[in-house]
Amino acid sequence: MNVRSMSAPAVGSAADIAGTREVLPAAVFVVLWSTGYIAGKTAVLHAAPFTVLTLRFGGASLLFAVLVAWLRPAWPGMRVLWHSAGVGLLTLALQFGGVYEAFSLGASSGFAALVIGSMPLATSLVAAALGEKQRVSHWFGLFMGFAGVLLVLQDRLGSGLGSAAAGFALFIGLCGFTFGTLYQKRHAVNIDFNVGLLSQNLAATVVLAPVALLHEHLRFDATPAFVGSMLWMILVNSGATFILLFLLLRHGAATRVSTLFYLVTPVTAVMGWALMGEPMSLVKLLGFALAAGGVYIGTRR
Repeated sequence: MNVRSMSAPAVGSAADIAGTREVLPAAVFVVLWSTGYIAGKTAVLHAAPFTVLTLRFGGASLLFAVLVAWLRPAWPGMRVLWHSAGVGLLTLALQFGGVYEAFSLGASSGFAALVIGSMPLATSLVAAALGEKQRVSHWFGLFMGFAGVLLVLQDRLGSGLGSAAAGFALFIGLCGFTFGTLYQKRHAVNIDFNVGLLSQNLAATVVLAPVALLHEHLRFDATPAFVGSMLWMILVNSGATFILLFLLLRHGAATRVSTLFYLVTPVTAVMGWALMGEPMSLVKLLGFALAAGGVYIGTRR
C-alpha cells in the first residue's frame, strides 16, 4: 500500500509533463500562425500579392539554406526530397496562391477565412476516405469547432464569394492545404526539418516567382511597415511556425494537428481587435469558446 501511494504522484507528474509538452507547442503554434494574417494584411497594402509570397518564400529559402550550411544535417535520398518539395507546392504555393488570387478576384477576407478555416473538417473527411478511423468525439469536436469559426466570422462574410472564379481559387487553396498536410504526414516527416523546409520554400518560390515577375513586375513599396511585416513573415511565420508544424505532424496524427487550425481564426480576430482596432463582440467571444471546446474534444486521445 505504501509503495502504491508513493508511486502514484510520480505517475501523475509524468502525465502532467507529457500533457504540457503536447499543449504548449500547439498553443505557441496557433499564436504564431495567427500573426501571419496580421503581417500579411499589412504587407499587401504595400505590394502586389504574389510579390509578397515570392519574397516571403524566397527569403525563407535563404534562411533555411544558411541553417543547413551551418548545422550540416544529414541529407535524405532524392525521393524524400521530391516528396518534401511536393509538400511545398501544395501547402505553400497552391494554398497561399489560391487565397491571394481569390482576393484579387473579389472574394471577401471573411469568406476566404471561412473556406480555409474548414481545413480540419476537409482533412478528416479525406483521411477517413483513405481509411483512417476516427472516434465519434473527434467528429463532434470538428463540427463544434466549425460552428465556432462561423460565429467568429459572422459579421465579416460581406458579399462573400465575389465570383465563381474566386470560389474556384479558394477551393484550390483549400485542396492544397488539406492534401499537403496529409501528404507531409505520410511521406515527408522523416527528414531533417531544416532540409525539408528549405526544399518546400524553394519549390514554392520557383513556381510563384514567374507570376510575380511577369504579371506584377515585383511591385512593392519599401516602407518600414512593409519591411517589418516581411521580416516577421520570413523569420517567424515561415521559419519558427513551420518548424513547429513540422514537429507537430511528426509526433501526432494529421487529423489531430489540423484541428488546431480552428483556433487560428478566433485568435486572429482577437489580434485584429487588439492591434488594428477591428470590432469585437460577445458573439465572437462565444465563437472563440466553441472553437476552443471543439479543438479540445476533437484532439483528446
